[in-house]
Amino acid sequence: KVFRQPPRHNQPSGIGVQSAGAMLQAIRYSKGKLALLDQRLLPHEFTYLDVPDPKTSWQHIKDMVVRGAPAIGVTGALTMAVDLVANKGEGSAFNGSVADCLAYINQTLDYLVTSRPTAVNLADGAERLRAVATKAAAEPGATPASVVAAVVASAEAYFAEDVTANKAMGEYGADALVAAVEARGRRRGAAPGAPLRVLTHCNTGSLATAGWGTALGVIRTLAARGLLEHAYCTETRPYNQGARLTAFELGHDGLPATLVADSATAYLMSSGQVDAVVVGADRVVANGDTANKIGTYMLSLVAAAHGVPFFIAAPTTTLDPRLDAGDQIEIEQRPAEELTHYKGARVVTDKVGVWNPSFDVAPGRLIAGIITEKGVIPKEGDAH
Repeated sequence: KVFRQPPRHNQPSGIGVQSAGAMLQAIRYSKGKLALLDQRLLPHEFTYLDVPDPKTSWQHIKDMVVRGAPAIGVTGALTMAVDLVANKGEGSAFNGSVADCLAYINQTLDYLVTSRPTAVNLADGAERLRAVATKAAAEPGATPASVVAAVVASAEAYFAEDVTANKAMGEYGADALVAAVEARGRRRGAAPGAPLRVLTHCNTGSLATAGWGTALGVIRTLAARGLLEHAYCTETRPYNQGARLTAFELGHDGLPATLVADSATAYLMSSGQVDAVVVGADRVVANGDTANKIGTYMLSLVAAAHGVPFFIAAPTTTLDPRLDAGDQIEIEQRPAEELTHYKGARVVTDKVGVWNPSFDVAPGRLIAGIITEKGVIPKEGDAH
């Protein structure tokens, strides 16, 4: 089921919307080579780190050199491709043994998935490559080279498909937000189709994906249609992905935007300055419960309290129907130093403990719709 509105393309002056090709690149790839933009250093420094092998990739994912579920999934897939080409001689290292080649691929994929267990895209990409490798290995006359070629082609396709999915998500999401806001009459006195004021959380743009973005892609699409009055981004404590990355992307694109503290969002909504909220996801389970960056659950509660439609934007690769509800999602705990240290120096007493979950779960009953590249899954009762 899809929310649809006739597209509007009147772009106001002063809003410069970049094309997907002009977006910031989190991932640089060519056959046998992979580099990741070190997002820990943004916005002050642009440094790309090479990814020569799975061990390096695992550490970069764990340390949040690359982050965002779609980008993590793509990184995992491309890491496997690069390793097979650059380190395994496109299959020659397996000395003609298809069984050894397949076993190595499965073992490496299992290892990569352990770097960020909450991000379902990483596991999804691994399962995709595992299935491709298994099928290729079963073909008559299969060789390690033919298995490697199939895996590399699939990983490269996975990379390209993410950008296409994000652009489609942006179109569906823009339609859904406009329809939801107009249905709720949030803009009294405003003409139908008036530009929206949208709040987002964490970073879900081209830095979190292969390009364009999920939730931030929806905001970019609204701007391209002339339907974005203002974007608000949270700082997203404690790692500040919103302040460091989303604010940077919005400024890079020349979009009207304001940074707010996480703890200021309730007051912002109470003042009537937010028409809709759209955030990304790391995992969406069968009943619509959604794991996303810590603070998302709070935003869903605040939006519900103020009658503001709250949307999730995530590719279908982030949907996990194997889990019935959010309490089954494994929630990663981040290092205590993210709270206790600043620039390497301890700023918090060592007399207290630290609880630092990376994610929380927004209940499906508070989500107006889940935006995917195939359409919008609307809320029906308390489920999706």
